[in-house]
Amino acid sequence: MTRTDRPAGALQEAHIPVQAKLAAAWASIMFLYIYVDYLGLYEPGFIDDILAGVVHKFDTGPTFVSLALTLMAVPSLMILLATTLPARVNRATNLVVATLYIPVSVYNADGASWSYFYFYGLSIGLEVLLLAFILRAAWTWPRNDPERDGTDVATHHGVARPVG
Repeated sequence: MTRTDRPAGALQEAHIPVQAKLAAAWASIMFLYIYVDYLGLYEPGFIDDILAGVVHKFDTGPTFVSLALTLMAVPSLMILLATTLPARVNRATNLVVATLYIPVSVYNADGASWSYFYFYGLSIGLEVLLLAFILRAAWTWPRNDPERDGTDVATHHGVARPVG
């Protein structure tokens, strides 16, 4: 389609790099984690349980807070890693971490109140959808086309060289 073939006023599609899509998805997951934890404080009795040293059914000792920090640190770091790792490592890292975080997200329902099932179910559903997006984006990561861009993809250490 040429420039004159496009309908007047048609919006131009922007090319967004896979790395930016992945970082945005991980950032979205982090926002969900933060807001779910924050809004969970509004559940009647939740703050009383925290003051008593219990979150859902888990004791809030050093093991709990260390595990919780670790579980939140990984997606936080994935925002940075998605934008800085080389493509091959980036793809593999996103595939592994997103796959591991699906059961983590589902397990977060353990100990949650059944009266807040919709709230936790919605949050888990959104987290899993974002993780599925990450898996799809990483799995379908575009490959170099040697005929189109003049590079040879089958090169030593994955560094593309001009075909010539």
